Amino acid sequence: PDYSTYLLLRFVTGFSTGGVGLCSFVLATEPVGPTKRGVAGMSTFYFFSTGIALLSGIAYIFPSWRALYVASSIPSILFLVLVVPFISESPRWYLVRGKMNEAMKIMRTIANANGHHLPDGVSLALDDEANDASNGNQIWKAATVEKEAISGSIVDVIRSPITRIRLFLAVGINFTCSVVYYGLSLNVVNLETNLYLTVLLNAVAEMPAFTITAVLLDKFGRKPLAIGTQWFSAIFCFMGSLTGNVGISKVIRMCCGLLGIFGMAGTYNLLFIYTAELFPTVVRNAALGCATQAAQMGAILAPFVVILGGGFPFLVFGVCGLIGGMLASYLPETLNKPLYDTMTGLEEGELA
Repeated sequence: PDYSTYLLLRFVTGFSTGGVGLCSFVLATEPVGPTKRGVAGMSTFYFFSTGIALLSGIAYIFPSWRALYVASSIPSILFLVLVVPFISESPRWYLVRGKMNEAMKIMRTIANANGHHLPDGVSLALDDEANDASNGNQIWKAATVEKEAISGSIVDVIRSPITRIRLFLAVGINFTCSVVYYGLSLNVVNLETNLYLTVLLNAVAEMPAFTITAVLLDKFGRKPLAIGTQWFSAIFCFMGSLTGNVGISKVIRMCCGLLGIFGMAGTYNLLFIYTAELFPTVVRNAALGCATQAAQMGAILAPFVVILGGGFPFLVFGVCGLIGGMLASYLPETLNKPLYDTMTGLEEGELA
């Protein structure tokens, strides 16, 4: 009925749903072995782009913001009823908290679903150097595991020199990447084309980026792709800043925007996998949460860049993509590296 109530409800909506995608991604990738983790992680983002594409159609059907609000709330209800009851906890989360029985129960369920059998008397290791899912098998080395709960927080991330540098770099890259990703999505208002069609095309342009990135991810590694996709986006953003918005130039600028979001979509989703592999299980959610928060700050800044109009937004997006690629060059490669569960395991593994 009034703006204050609307503002409050928008805050509650963002507060309650903001972490759903993050937790879903972690739950989807933690049980997967290192050789398939990249492909599995990238595959989850097809649904994100599909949601954006569907949203453009829903917005076209329901032009009133009140009706659109109701229509876009229905998926959350379906999520609570059709998805949440069937989600199991991550076995890694159980492990680091000393809940061996619960972890073994889930691993046996996974093994049975894959047509395999987890031998009796085998305990789970806290790190997955021997965990490989290349043939659908989960190979767990026999190990004696402490049954004491291991916890961690963002303070532990900052305290460790290894993870502290990684966190600062991840925060910076996520911020610049988000400015470009959301900025290009919102910049459709400056292109003076059909709003619904352009949003749909942006969503569709993201999907080939996921496929190409997933194919190249295990061939070239996380670091080269993180650099290359951001600089690819930056090149076309710079080109868009030099292009006019009249006649054929309008089409060229729209194509520059599509190619820009194509490159940045690959980066944006690659960063989830990359960031998750940079930190151990005990602090993974905390580190990903910081990176995601930085991305949200970039998303907040993006509209202020867009309203400047003309070619200036493209120029800012190009600079952000260039800086993001430079920051990514300082990160370590994580291809085929174990997904560590403890800070000690990470430090010993990296210093070995």
